[in-house]
Amino acid sequence: MTATSSVYGKNHSGASRAVIESMAIIAALLAALIGIYWIENVWIQMLLVMAWTSSLVIALLYLKEHATSKVLLLSMMYLLIASTFLNQALLSISTGFFTLFVYRLLLIGSTVVFLAHAGKIGGFYVQWKSMQVKGTLFFLLFWLAYAGTSLLWSWSVVEGVKYLLLLGIGLLFIFLAVFTFTRVRQMIAFHSIWLLMSTALIVIGLVNHFARMQLPTSTLFGGPEYKQAYPTAVFTNQNDFATLLAISFFFYLAAGRNYRNRLLRFFCFVLAALAIWLIYLTESRASLLGVAAGSAFYLFLMIPEKRKKAVLWTGFIAAAGGLLVLFGKLLEKWQSFWSFTAGYVVNENPDSNSVRVHLLQSSWRYLTESFGMGVGSGNLAVYLENRPILNTDSIFEVHNWLAEITGNFGFLIGAGYLAMYLALFSSLMKMYSLHAGRKTRLLVETCLTAQIAFLISSISPSSVSNLYFHWVFLGFVICTVSVLHQSKQSGES
Repeated sequence: MTATSSVYGKNHSGASRAVIESMAIIAALLAALIGIYWIENVWIQMLLVMAWTSSLVIALLYLKEHATSKVLLLSMMYLLIASTFLNQALLSISTGFFTLFVYRLLLIGSTVVFLAHAGKIGGFYVQWKSMQVKGTLFFLLFWLAYAGTSLLWSWSVVEGVKYLLLLGIGLLFIFLAVFTFTRVRQMIAFHSIWLLMSTALIVIGLVNHFARMQLPTSTLFGGPEYKQAYPTAVFTNQNDFATLLAISFFFYLAAGRNYRNRLLRFFCFVLAALAIWLIYLTESRASLLGVAAGSAFYLFLMIPEKRKKAVLWTGFIAAAGGLLVLFGKLLEKWQSFWSFTAGYVVNENPDSNSVRVHLLQSSWRYLTESFGMGVGSGNLAVYLENRPILNTDSIFEVHNWLAEITGNFGFLIGAGYLAMYLALFSSLMKMYSLHAGRKTRLLVETCLTAQIAFLISSISPSSVSNLYFHWVFLGFVICTVSVLHQSKQSGES
């Protein structure tokens, strides 16, 4: 037993060193490429590109001799996760229809390495056979197929193809992640990368606020002085950043609860507090509400099992009492939402809340007119702009992720996405009830609470489809469910 453990430990340590070495080489090549991109002199760029190409060939030959295809795939995927948090800050090459930046470069590279690895090991049939998230993956494939089919009735095929591309890129990451990350230790590394990159963005957010400086990626760059203090980090606006922070808050909180090192725990709690403060500065009410709901659920998780039923009943009775007290006002609001009279008033100047209600009401009308099939991939914004029903103050994104999915793809996909989300949540709840070790608790607590936070905070950004960290987070949740099921069968801690 001891000898076996020792050998396993040595193999694991050697594999970790190989992954770190491969990541360092790939990251250095990528950094050099970004540096060349920022050089303005064309002749110097050409010379450096030739030198970079030679370095690439040498690096590939070295990796071929010193790294297995599995190690190379893990290295690429870890870097891909990290690049999600860079958005388009370091590299952005537009071709008109398609923009190439670091995340997409690494996604292409990861896909190539993944296919090469699959060919080397003879495919993933054995892994697929034992996988517990096949239903989730089948739904995602069905969603992609339905999105492609919906181009047949889309008003704008061009916008439909653009949206289909975003969807395909997001789902591609999930499939790569599920087949790449198969061990608990790999998911811990995934979690650690999220923490490190979120910390970098928090630092940038603090610089935004105190130095009143915005990056060129932000719509506030060069804008009015009074808006320069909003934290946006590398994102287009503060709402996108707030949604990331709402998720990251629970990564920090779970780490602070489950890490053994006291200093790391302290820093995690400090960063969690900074995340909340930055969300407050963004003025994203939905993200604050998401953090509050996730935190309330976290408190519920920590209550002893024998008292949870009493707490649930107390909460249910309190909620029922509140509904009874507010029943009249809620019924009035409900009736006014569904019985609205369509009419676009040009001179109307609706407030923010009215605009969001108008967006939902218009989306519902388009959905019913399409017989519940949706207006087609990426076409909800097209309808809101070109066939307005109510005044949305020149805002054409629905600002609600579930409404966006349902409006574009219909009731079937909207309900399917929600069912998939709840099924993942239910699986994680069952795992949590098994009283597993620290590593498992770290992953499960992060997923459960961050899922609640995201579901609520996702009504803050204009659209979530182009926020790649959302797809990475969804991949993290699906991988956690898959890996923990497999580790339970194999006995991995």
